[in-house]
Amino acid sequence: MIEQGKYIELKIEKRATIGLYLADESGEEVLIPKKYCTKEMKPGGRTEVFVYRDSEGKKVATTLTPKIFIHEFALLKVTAVTGVGAFLDWGLEKELMVPFREQKQKMEQDRWYIVYLDLDTKTDRLYASNRVERFLQNDQISVKDGEEVSLVVLHKTDLGYSVIINHAHKGLIFDNEIFQEIRVGDKLSGYVKNIRDDQKIDISLQPIGFRKFNDANSELIYKKLEENDGFLAITDKSSPEDIYSQFGISKKAFKKSLGALYKQRKIEIQPEGIKLL
Repeated sequence: MIEQGKYIELKIEKRATIGLYLADESGEEVLIPKKYCTKEMKPGGRTEVFVYRDSEGKKVATTLTPKIFIHEFALLKVTAVTGVGAFLDWGLEKELMVPFREQKQKMEQDRWYIVYLDLDTKTDRLYASNRVERFLQNDQISVKDGEEVSLVVLHKTDLGYSVIINHAHKGLIFDNEIFQEIRVGDKLSGYVKNIRDDQKIDISLQPIGFRKFNDANSELIYKKLEENDGFLAITDKSSPEDIYSQFGISKKAFKKSLGALYKQRKIEIQPEGIKLL
């Protein structure tokens, strides 16, 4: 059976006036309309396409790139609300439906929501759900400390930002460890900082290496030095404005972390700047 909701490679079977017919190993065929066909697509060859059902309920292939793939999360905009549910712009011709039963709260037109893409096994149709919590679980964690992971920013909390980890688990980035602007729906790379006994996962946006730092600011300064060939033209005598522009922290916090790095013999403080040892 030709799978929906992700890119798959299919054999080009035959040409038709309306496009090309593609087939999988089982012999099931799907049409790719003429407007998506390229000169390179010829019968006997193979091509990679995304498959979903059109407005008539038929499977159709496209070379367009959707904004979300099956079993993944993304921030999408509601384009219309009708008597059967809300419809989202997901980058394809036929919009993606969120049935009323899959709405955490009543969705509104022109607003953006984090949703999950799934397949209804009864109707064999793709649909989106805004009840994202039920697609996340931390009972069987598939990541480990220090591992690089993909993130989708879920929502703001009192402690920081809740994030979706590898489209499977829920984690948290603490406010005092965020040194860049992030927003709900952002797709980022991060690192597993700690998996707690209660199965909650702490995430860092900075790599978790073998080096041990006294605080997150020390780690930030060290990382900036590494990115700039081991030298930065800034010292504890620099203005608060220059320090904030470079690191996003106060001069007091900078001086404290700088002193810690110096005591650990990780840096050298020179008249014109700081240098990695």
